[in-house]
Amino acid sequence: MTTNRLLWALGVISVFMVVEVVGGVISGSLALLADAAHMLTDALALALAVSAQFLAARPPDNRLHFGYRRAQVLAAFVNGIFLAFLLFWIVSEAVQRFVNPVEVDAPLMLGVAIVGLLANVVAFFILHRPNERNVNMRGAMLHVVGDLLGSVAAIVAAIVISMTGWLQIDPILSILVAVLIGVSAIRLVRETGFILLEGAPESINVVELAAGIIDASPMIREVHHIQISQITPDQPRLTMHACVENAADAASALEAAKEFLDRKYKIRNSTIQVEVGEECPDRAFMDEAQRAPAANSNQSVTNDAPAGGAAVLATPD
Repeated sequence: MTTNRLLWALGVISVFMVVEVVGGVISGSLALLADAAHMLTDALALALAVSAQFLAARPPDNRLHFGYRRAQVLAAFVNGIFLAFLLFWIVSEAVQRFVNPVEVDAPLMLGVAIVGLLANVVAFFILHRPNERNVNMRGAMLHVVGDLLGSVAAIVAAIVISMTGWLQIDPILSILVAVLIGVSAIRLVRETGFILLEGAPESINVVELAAGIIDASPMIREVHHIQISQITPDQPRLTMHACVENAADAASALEAAKEFLDRKYKIRNSTIQVEVGEECPDRAFMDEAQRAPAANSNQSVTNDAPAGGAAVLATPD
């Protein structure tokens, strides 16, 4: 379904991109050329997004154990960088045209801008879904929103030029659109870059998660070395150590912890090392950054149960 939406939007944008490129060259409008450039990058961005969706659907293999699902995150990151370079070019060109205005065929500019606006509205409704979590789709839609605002700016500029002859309105509106889209592009690059750097979801409080696991599974007396990352924004993954008093409690404690993670946080990809007693076999290998209290997610949360023996039982996913 997601791939089909991207393909339909790609078709709409590609057709009307040609119309705006021709209209922008003939009319001499920077706002129209900027919108046409947006459409060109939209076509490339949507093609990249489609490729990423196909790639993300491939199953895991011996080298990529989580499959290719992060291809959509990488595509969104590249789209954000690409859009930032495009906006820089538009601002640079706009500054030059503000100093040295260029004659514009306002009626032609208006007609082509209206056609471009209709195309962008169609593409937007094809792609838009409330609460979209797929960053690949959000990256593609950001390009379309930029085009939609660019078309509105071109329409306003054409009307103002027709009524007043003030040519500077064309580059001024182009800069305004570039700034508005630039803010969203920066956010997209930051979010996807954070995911690629194995950042934890902002919506998950590690201390509350650890306390919740202990409440959900009384057999667990302590949890520590919690590490949470994201394969994609809607696919968090977790590793942690959980201490139990008796080895006989390991299986039931593990089951309760995993059920809590799934129910409360939708974490279905987790690896929990169950340890009997206080001694953690990996503690000697934790570096100073990992052991810094309250500075990261590797702090411990303990209940009031007494300590047990020192045997270790590692239980993977």
